Amino acid sequence: MTPPNAIDRTRPAPVASDTPAARPAPASSRPTTSRLALRINGTAHDLQVDNRTTLLDLLRETLGLTGSKKGCDHGQCGACTVMVNGRRVNACLSLAVMHQEDEITTIEGIGTPEALDPMQAAFIAHDGFQCGYCTPGQVCSAKAVLEEIRAGIPSHVSADLTAPIQITEEEIRERMSGNLCRCGAYANILAAITEVAEAQS
Repeated sequence: MTPPNAIDRTRPAPVASDTPAARPAPASSRPTTSRLALRINGTAHDLQVDNRTTLLDLLRETLGLTGSKKGCDHGQCGACTVMVNGRRVNACLSLAVMHQEDEITTIEGIGTPEALDPMQAAFIAHDGFQCGYCTPGQVCSAKAVLEEIRAGIPSHVSADLTAPIQITEEEIRERMSGNLCRCGAYANILAAITEVAEAQS
């Protein structure tokens, strides 16, 4: 006969997942949406968003800002590039709820058909778009690239991390390498960015 306080080794020991603290909360008690306040192209937005919504889907599907394109949806092509507080972001990889109080700039916030941004005008002048699908992301990225260089942010090809960074073709090519153009307009895009950089120097 087994003594009252002895361990009954004939029964399986409880595992951690069987304890109440380790059990996941019931699905009905988890928040699925959040309030989100942010500014997009200078306009304030106060939204209730599904926590799973990407920034790209918020822009395109909720707000109708379809200039930012969905290419690979894996952060590999750069077609969805927007600027968040002046820095480049692949909108397809970023959840909207991560951007509380952030300032978002999409291609719709960069110039207008009547008053093009210098970068947009340069892309047209140098035929840097071909089919044009990747162009919004390319333009957003190109503008941010010049700001990054002027801010002294080094890249993989910057030889001296402490000296002022020169705007060279090598720097531009490296920094634009996250934006893929399957039409192969790279030479024209490089010429457009270089022209704007020289005009602003």
